[in-house]
Amino acid sequence: MRRQVLLFLSVLGLGCVLGQVSYSVPEEMAKGSVVGNIAHDLGLDLKRLKSGKARVYTGGSVEYIGLNKERGVLFIQERIDREALCGEKTPCALHFQLILENPMELFRVTVEITDINDNTPTFTNADKRFEISESAVIGSKFILEKAIDSDIGINGLQQYSLGPTDNFVLKSEKPAGGSNKVEMVLQKPLDREKQEHITLLLTAIDGGEPQMSGTMRIFVNVLDANDNAPTFAKPLYRAKILENSPKGTSVTTVSASDKDIGMYGEVSYLISSERLLSELFNINSKTGAIILIGEIDYEKANKYEIDIEAVDSGGLSDSTKVIVDVVDINDNNPHINIVSKSESVSEDSPPNTVIAMLSVNDPDSENNGDVECNIHGDIPFKIQTTSNGFYTLVTEVDLDREIASQYNITVTCSDEGVPSLSSSVTLTLQISDVNDNAPVFERSSYEANIVENNTPGLSVFTVKARDADWNQNARVSYILEDSSVNGVPVSSYVSVSADSGVIHAVRSFDYEQIKDFHFRVKAQDGGSPPLSSNVTVKVLIQDQNDNPPQVLYPVQTGGSLVAELVPRSADVGYLVTKVVAVDVDSGQNAWLSYKLQKATDRALFEVGLQNGEIRTIRQVTDKDAVKQRLTVIVEDNGQPSRSATVIVNVAVADSFPEVLSEFTDFTQDKEYNDNLTFYLVLALAVVSFLFITCLVVITSVKIYRWRQSRLMYHSNLPVIPYYPPRYSDTLGTGTLQHVYNYEVCRTTDSRKSDCKFGGVGSQNVLIMDPSSTGTMQRIQSEKSILDEPDSPLEVGKL
Repeated sequence: MRRQVLLFLSVLGLGCVLGQVSYSVPEEMAKGSVVGNIAHDLGLDLKRLKSGKARVYTGGSVEYIGLNKERGVLFIQERIDREALCGEKTPCALHFQLILENPMELFRVTVEITDINDNTPTFTNADKRFEISESAVIGSKFILEKAIDSDIGINGLQQYSLGPTDNFVLKSEKPAGGSNKVEMVLQKPLDREKQEHITLLLTAIDGGEPQMSGTMRIFVNVLDANDNAPTFAKPLYRAKILENSPKGTSVTTVSASDKDIGMYGEVSYLISSERLLSELFNINSKTGAIILIGEIDYEKANKYEIDIEAVDSGGLSDSTKVIVDVVDINDNNPHINIVSKSESVSEDSPPNTVIAMLSVNDPDSENNGDVECNIHGDIPFKIQTTSNGFYTLVTEVDLDREIASQYNITVTCSDEGVPSLSSSVTLTLQISDVNDNAPVFERSSYEANIVENNTPGLSVFTVKARDADWNQNARVSYILEDSSVNGVPVSSYVSVSADSGVIHAVRSFDYEQIKDFHFRVKAQDGGSPPLSSNVTVKVLIQDQNDNPPQVLYPVQTGGSLVAELVPRSADVGYLVTKVVAVDVDSGQNAWLSYKLQKATDRALFEVGLQNGEIRTIRQVTDKDAVKQRLTVIVEDNGQPSRSATVIVNVAVADSFPEVLSEFTDFTQDKEYNDNLTFYLVLALAVVSFLFITCLVVITSVKIYRWRQSRLMYHSNLPVIPYYPPRYSDTLGTGTLQHVYNYEVCRTTDSRKSDCKFGGVGSQNVLIMDPSSTGTMQRIQSEKSILDEPDSPLEVGKL
């Protein structure tokens, strides 16, 4: 058996078709027979065939040819019968593609199937009968049935032989545009009296090796007296008919005439006995009209040759040929095959990345078979033509998964027929993510509040960042950036949960120590490399009422007793003293109010609710007790409120002796009882000296004050409340508006000589020591805050 191989390669400039190779093999080769070394012929490495998942693509037809990737050869996979595959069509070839992936490559392969002499010439009928008049003239022709040989070329039907040749000879000729016509020609007149029945043998012989043949027996009955044969008007008729024409469509009409008259001049028409033609066409035996009785398809056969025979009643006949051309109509939609496609593509793929390869075929002809493919919708893809009905789907621009994570790509292929027919196919493509988006916080900055004295580990706030990426690239972790607050690492103040972004307090905060602080939190995704962003979080400490008020004045001492001196001549509203208190809390927790809780005489004194000033509410009389004890409670405005109490001793008297007489019953230490006599003598001497001195001072002060008060009374000037000296603004709480300064001086041995000098801001301050019988009064007056020269305040020293 002979095999021919033809190889040629070409580099194409379009698409991904890289080359073409052709082979030639005879039909009927055994399965497994090698067609050719495709790897060698295309210059491919065997490893490339394996890594590229090389495969043969035939577009849905039978895969006659297989690929052995281990050897790189093409082999016969299915039995090939050229006659079944192509019929009379020449040349007969298989066209398929070799597909490689990673990267995607396409090679066209053509395998031509050559014919071998495997078919015997055969006749449709084993016998042929003629009735021929003895008057048939020499040269009369009798059409014989043609033999059929499926082989082609030299293996096809080559010649006929007829025997014996006493009366008839064989004539075979090929008219223009047709196939061989076989005729039996009368070369010697017939004589019914000598031989009424003649038997002939027609043999059809092909040209193959070995030579094969077929026979048909011819029986001739000799009739009497019909000496004219029918004659067709034209030796060849041509007609056109549209494919898919309905049954009953008229194809054409043939006509033959016979010069005889009577029964010998009656002509009948018939179609040759070829089975396929007799199933498609029928001829009216009387009129010669040829009618379509079957279904014709241009894609199966584009031309039919019909042999028509005209026979008269005497058995004489003539023949003609009718060639019917089938006209193509656009009755086939383009057929789309997905040769190869990618299920997903990375969003950072460059433009012109191949997504899929399509094979499009339309079996129609000319414009009806010309196909153009397009993509529906405004999507970032385009389709490119390669060659021979192959198209590639590629990316047109850069992709972004965050805009679209999936595309349904609909490809529509339309032919150019009228009307146009089309087919569509939809490809689903997933866009895989790359880490190209950093986390973004929901806010540009955060502010959180936490009440002081919180429990360590308390959840303060939650920061939230979102990442437009997907999966691991969008998994956000939160990190507390290193920084310091007042020299202390911020990690000792707060912590952040890496997964949830919840910020926890590490310690308990004290508003009085720190009011606020800020830090930065970083959000980082799980991509490689990771991307991150930062945000600032400010934490405000909210005050809690955790500090009671603190009384600054009057000072509560453990030994000496401080008494405020109120003259009996004091009018209503006389400022006795001012309770000064502060609260280190803030806001309403530091708003202080003053209330008189207990008093020796409640009808004599009142306390300002907001300023803590103790004033008389009526005129002081002689009946009022000298010793007055007031208990003032200071409360803040917190919830719940906190408070502090202070005891204010007030002496209602115009002279020190009167004061001393009332205050001598103060509690004295037991340890001084043994020295009582000594102290009495010493006190008497001191008091005598002090009395004389103080009497002069008090008298001068009283006269001066009386004169000043009379002047102010007659001038109708507004009463300016008196504040203790050095009374200045502090903390801005509105409660304690001034600083209150005082001094205390003691001797080294307070047990023996406990003499104290207190500098306070009221007009008269009496400092009493329970351990002594003497009393010292210090009057201190400073300039008025208004700096008026006639201020009622005087300066006195002792």
